[in-house]
Formats: sequence, C-alpha cells, structure tokens
Amino acid sequence: MEVEVTLKVKPKYEKMYKSGYPLITKDAISNVNTLQKEGQLFKLIAEDNSFLGKGYLGKQNKGYGWVLTNNRNEIINQAFFEKKIKDAAENRKVLFNSEDTTAFRLFNAEGDGIGGFTIDYYDGFYLVNWYSEGIYKYKEYVYTALTKLGQYQGIYQKKRFNSGGKFIEEDGFVEGERAEFPLIVKENGVNFAIYLNEGAMVGVFLDQREVRKKIRDTYAKGKTVLNTFSYTGAFSVFAALGRATKTTSVDLANRSLSKTIEQFQLNGIDHEKQDIIVEDVFRYFKYASRKQLKFDLVILDPPSFARSKKFTFSASKDYKNLLKEAIDITEENGVIVASTNCATFDMKKFKGFIKAAFKELHLNYSIEEEYSLPEDFKTMKQFKEGNYLKVVFIRKA
Repeated sequence: MEVEVTLKVKPKYEKMYKSGYPLITKDAISNVNTLQKEGQLFKLIAEDNSFLGKGYLGKQNKGYGWVLTNNRNEIINQAFFEKKIKDAAENRKVLFNSEDTTAFRLFNAEGDGIGGFTIDYYDGFYLVNWYSEGIYKYKEYVYTALTKLGQYQGIYQKKRFNSGGKFIEEDGFVEGERAEFPLIVKENGVNFAIYLNEGAMVGVFLDQREVRKKIRDTYAKGKTVLNTFSYTGAFSVFAALGRATKTTSVDLANRSLSKTIEQFQLNGIDHEKQDIIVEDVFRYFKYASRKQLKFDLVILDPPSFARSKKFTFSASKDYKNLLKEAIDITEENGVIVASTNCATFDMKKFKGFIKAAFKELHLNYSIEEEYSLPEDFKTMKQFKEGNYLKVVFIRKA
C-alpha cells in the first residue's frame, strides 16, 4: 500500500515525534481532519516538511492512530507485519518452551512495533485483540504472519471497538481448530480455565503473573487473605496454594462465584473452605469495618473506572479513599497489595495516593515490593502510558 495522506505536526510536538513517540493525538496535528478513512496510511512531516514517520489511522480512546516506522524507505506491507510478529515470538522463546507457564502475551501493540492490537497465547491458541477498525483492516497480514509462525492449533479474535454504534459480540473463532472450553492453561504451575469464546474477558489477566507468584511464594503462608474485585479468583487461588489460612474473594459480578469455584477445583482446593462473596466491594468494606473484620493480606486491584448502584469509582480520583478503607481492615503489620491499571498517572503519583492515605489516617507504612508489567508485556520508553500497571506491596506499620 502507498502512503495516501500527509499529516503535519505542530512545531511544539515535533521533538516528541522525532524521539519516537508513537501515538497520533488530535492536538499534535495541524491538519487532523485530513484523516477520514479507518486504516488509511499517512506520512508524518514537520513544519519544514522534513520526514518524521509513517503510520495508519485507527481511532480508539487513546488517539487517532499510530506511527509504525521512522524510516522513510520502510514499506507497510505483509513483510512488515511478519517481521514484527516474528521478532516478538523470538523474544518470547523462553515462554514458548516453558512447561510451567503456557499462557502469555506474544505481541504487545506499540511495545512490539505496531500499536492498536495485541496477541495472547493460550497453550496452542492465539487470541488477537483489535482496538480499532483501522488496524482491523490489516487482519489478514496478522493472521498470515501467525500461520507462518506455526506453534498453534487455532486462532481467535476479539473486536474491542465500536462498529455501527455497538460492540460486536461473537464466538471469535478465525481459523485452525476450535478449542474445547474450558481451555486449561498453566501459570507458574497453577491451572486456569480459559474461555476464548465468551465476551471480552477470558478468565485471567496475564499481566499480573509475577505478582500472583510473589503472593504465593512469599506473602500467603499462614495468612488470612482478602481479594477484592476478585473476578475469577486468580489471586485467591495462588494465595490458597501458598498455604493461606483462608481466602475471601469479593466481586459484584454474579458469574464470579461459579468462575472462582471452577479455578479452585482445577487446582485441588476445597472451595467450601474459602469464602466467595458476590457483593459490591465498596459495600463490603463498610460491612467489614462495621463487623471489625481484619485481614493479614488485602489485595486491592480495582478497574480504572467502575459504577455500581450506589458508587462510582475513578482510579485517578478515588483510589486514595478506597485505599483508606482497605487500610482500616488490614491487621497491624499486615500487607496491602495495591494495584492499578490506570494509564493516566504514573508510579510516582500512585505512591502519592498511598502516602496521602496513610498520612490522613495518622499511620506509618513501608513499601516492600514494586511491580510493573512483566517482560512479555513489552513497552517502549518513548510511550510511558503503555507501561500502565503499577503494583505496590505496602506493610502497615
């Protein structure tokens, strides 16, 4: 395909794009209205018409599209996609050869050179997540590249963009063999049930792999554990396998009960000896405080934004207050695993929320561990927003 349009960068943003910043933002482009067709290729130039890069239009919540190369002579074609995906697979060779971990991220969008889509690997099956109609135009390039890679039984996809005003829910099967669900994968020797054919969520968030292992290996033994916003109970499973005295999993979604039971059973854990509660986490905190319940280890991993009947939560505005509620039901010398995937603030600001929460409660604390994205979730230093995960293990002094 040939470059179809030219985008001119405003002078104050030129340095940013010269350094390799990949996201096309509305404010940075003087003629952004030139972009009209999803998937349309563009050439990026400075005010003096000097070349800055090439990319494609793909509107998503982050921006208008992505720069794919700063090389004037590079062509965006099948070979380009194949090389990027092959290089990504080479970088994950250790994971492909692992017997203990059979689920990981194969391709992490702009971190691996093409913003707008990701590829996850689940024990022989690829799952492609598309985040705009623009990048979806190049789906055949991606599927052909995966076919040439081999090492798979089937390919699934999820379209995470609006099409005609609504998200398209579908089975997601693309080609190869259909998986039998649940598909059982391993993470550091622990079993997870995966459903590639059920809506947006598949059963586990792969970016928390190192955090779960640390909880099992170091923090869980002999402890009472509260896992809030627990989803399918992955943290609880690792805590139970780490010989926690008891786990309590709390999530508002009705399906969290059956999904969490399934994960416990897959790992030989008696779910009846654990507490699995379907309840609004915000209400549960108030209940636990009223009943004077205390936990040795509290896992706090809320979504960036959540709304229930009585509460609206925004991580950037409300995390400090939510953390204060977690502190209140944490035992003295207990540990809070504070986590967020909100990309609008960095670790420094996140630690500021932590400091403010303890200060307002007139309590001391120490930071035991810090985590960001694991190696398979590759990021680029020019795009700090891409390194969205922030996890801090906090000991209540």
